[in-house]
Amino acid sequence: MNAPPLVIEAGRTERHYWRDLWRYRELFAFLAWRDILVRYKQTAIGVAWAILQPFLTMIVFTIFGTWLHADTGHVPRPVFVFTALLPWQFFSSALTGASNSLVNNSHLISKVYFPRLIVPLSAVVTSLMDFFVSAIFLGLLMIFYHVPTSANLLVLPAFILLTFGAALGAGLWLTALNVKYRDFRFVLPFIVQLGLYVSPVAFTSDLVPHRFRALYALNPMVGIIDGFRWSILGQPIGSLGTSIAIAIAIVAVLIVSGIWFFRRTERTFADII
Repeated sequence: MNAPPLVIEAGRTERHYWRDLWRYRELFAFLAWRDILVRYKQTAIGVAWAILQPFLTMIVFTIFGTWLHADTGHVPRPVFVFTALLPWQFFSSALTGASNSLVNNSHLISKVYFPRLIVPLSAVVTSLMDFFVSAIFLGLLMIFYHVPTSANLLVLPAFILLTFGAALGAGLWLTALNVKYRDFRFVLPFIVQLGLYVSPVAFTSDLVPHRFRALYALNPMVGIIDGFRWSILGQPIGSLGTSIAIAIAIVAVLIVSGIWFFRRTERTFADII
């Protein structure tokens, strides 16, 4: 009896790629949980690292904002600064983690098939741990300074999702480039550091002259940070609607183009990583 012919179905993994993202959900959960354990398991102060870095940055930017005479309204300056650091730390941590994720998992990439998109996606999700720990500290800081919350807090999840999208979209571009050009890992810290100083952390975007605000808002973190301050502190910002609209548009472009570029280069990862 003749054996049935072996049929190689071309492009099967391409056609089932998005379905495979769901099929490999356990791998996604494993990678995210592993990264959390590695980050905190053998540290001297554990999850307090998630607070220490933004806390020290808050002190520096509180002094910097005082020197700039930046108006904080009725909000104490430490709360004002930390509210902006909350999304910024999430974005920078997620961006850095996603950018290095494929290189750090090269042993998996070169040995077994799975949708590679799972790797940077799990890295961004891992950074949510730091975000929620820092959010608890912000709540305690607001209690200490007797700063009330705003009814706008109900909109906060939308801005968290927008921050997630910004980190994922930019991270997909950088992680794909980092596989091919390893010097991108040396450029990234400079980009993150520069972004911190040009984003409205120690000041509000209202400090920027009105004719330049649309240009300034091309940095999507401007609209995101303004949105966090509006939703948590109820702080009115003159150009909030414009900066949020621009941020949404840019994040949408980053996600769509990032997925396109990542998928375009994904098939070569195993060969060059």
